[in-house]
Amino acid sequence: MKITIAKTAGFCMGVRRAVELALDSANRSGGRIYTYGPLIHNPQVLSILSQKNISVLQEIPDAGQGTVIIRAHGVPPSDREALKNAGFHVIDATCPRVIKVQSIISRHARHGYSVIIAGDREHPEVAGLLGYAGKHGYVINSLAELETLPDFDRAIIVAQTTQNTAFFESVQKWAQQHYPHYRVFNTICDSTEKRQREVQDMSGQVDAVVVVGGYNSGNTRRLADIARQSGKTALHAEKADDLPISELSECRTIAVTAGASTPNWIIRQVMQHLEKRLSGKEGRIRRWGYTLVRNLMLSNLYLALGAACLSGAGAWLQGAAAKPAYLGIAGLYILSMHTLHHMFDRIVDSYNDPERARFYQDNRYALSGLAAGSGLGGLAVAWLMGPLFFILLLAMSLLGVVYNLEFKDGRPGLKRVPVFKRIPGSKTVLVTLAWAIVAALFPALDAYGQIAPAGVAAFIWIAALVFVRTAFFDIIDMQGSRIAGRETIPILLGEGRTMRLLQIVLAATIVFLPGCALAGVFPVSASLLSLCPAAMLVFLHVHERSGRFLGVLRGFIMESHFVFAGILTLLLAWGGV
Repeated sequence: MKITIAKTAGFCMGVRRAVELALDSANRSGGRIYTYGPLIHNPQVLSILSQKNISVLQEIPDAGQGTVIIRAHGVPPSDREALKNAGFHVIDATCPRVIKVQSIISRHARHGYSVIIAGDREHPEVAGLLGYAGKHGYVINSLAELETLPDFDRAIIVAQTTQNTAFFESVQKWAQQHYPHYRVFNTICDSTEKRQREVQDMSGQVDAVVVVGGYNSGNTRRLADIARQSGKTALHAEKADDLPISELSECRTIAVTAGASTPNWIIRQVMQHLEKRLSGKEGRIRRWGYTLVRNLMLSNLYLALGAACLSGAGAWLQGAAAKPAYLGIAGLYILSMHTLHHMFDRIVDSYNDPERARFYQDNRYALSGLAAGSGLGGLAVAWLMGPLFFILLLAMSLLGVVYNLEFKDGRPGLKRVPVFKRIPGSKTVLVTLAWAIVAALFPALDAYGQIAPAGVAAFIWIAALVFVRTAFFDIIDMQGSRIAGRETIPILLGEGRTMRLLQIVLAATIVFLPGCALAGVFPVSASLLSLCPAAMLVFLHVHERSGRFLGVLRGFIMESHFVFAGILTLLLAWGGV
């Protein structure tokens, strides 16, 4: 069974911008926040906004106070002015694509053009567009309605940005044949066109298509309609529990797409649901393999193995033997801290990784014991190495605990706040430093009693790999992090810029070891370890271009780069090079 996900699935640019503006306003403001009408057509997102004390303003009062966010669909200009006159601070989250259509209509309406809008007259975007057309606006949703319109001396035709492309093409042809003097503007959002085109292409290559999104979302319903026209099994589900898995039981290939108002965590829930429910169709061995990898990833045991491998590489780069104590401290410390982090962050994980959140809820006592046991085990090994290592590891462990603590906050809607986690980029920086210290500096201090140039270089190399790994998962988890008010590096820089940064870091890391070897800091054979960042760079490129790696597989491949570093180090040590 093969599951693929559409590259265009999930929030479009306009929806993402609107949701981010709303969440950022809630995270930074203690005043009342409203959206004028439902922000987007997705009940799960609206529920999150409600939990953040963002209310829906259905009608404009004579007087009010607080902040009102104009939703992505836009509003008539009269409504915007009425909100300001009522005393509200207005944040305009209208999609830039919709603003473009508004501008076209406004410009032509001022010069006496009649305005024909191909769209759903009940849709809020269309209601807003009509406000810019004035008394000369008309809405049509079929060719029959178009033919009933009077003849206009001058008219323009525009489209609701989420309109079906096939329908609007028929409107254009009709206008060319009957009223060639009408000016036609194809204002369908390019994101909408790409989604619909991708669904058409994917439908011809799979046995079934699953469309994820709100049942009242027009663009999501259109995706489902296009998928059904292919003749393949096409299911529209608002969330994972809505999926009739029995209808997919005989399918070997499944494509998943989602509407423009569907958040990533809902898509991820559906993907995990499909993987879990349908993995048993692949045979006992593959099912066991999937379950084993899943449990290793969710419990952080595989991550701890990767930390031990990086510690071995750090020791070897400095010419020291990879003692079991080094590997044990790194593996046990990382296992303890990451398990503790996910125990405290179950609410955030419920958005970023719903399966992990359930895993930690169902196994909270065993995982609590694992976190405590591995933490104490790491401290015991550090004690045997000497007081310096025990004190240093104890301080790092206490810092990790304090970092996860939550404190009361007086602002409305923010009962408990993880203060230190709200420091911009703190998670990625602290995780990177912690890994590099236990994997590079502990071996240096134990073997030589000081940190030589080789120790500094090993620290930099390991820190670069861990930084890329952590920031990559921050990209995947952007929506959940924003809900929780966490300003991670991708939220600060943007997804695209962060991905470019990671690729630059990896490119520099690839040449770093050969450069150190030429400088005499590392042996020439250390250059072989450049295969590790090279493999990570290839992984990022393939993931960005195709989105091929999903769910458990994506995490497993990323963590495997650290294990790969350990394997390369072991080969170099055995070969005596």
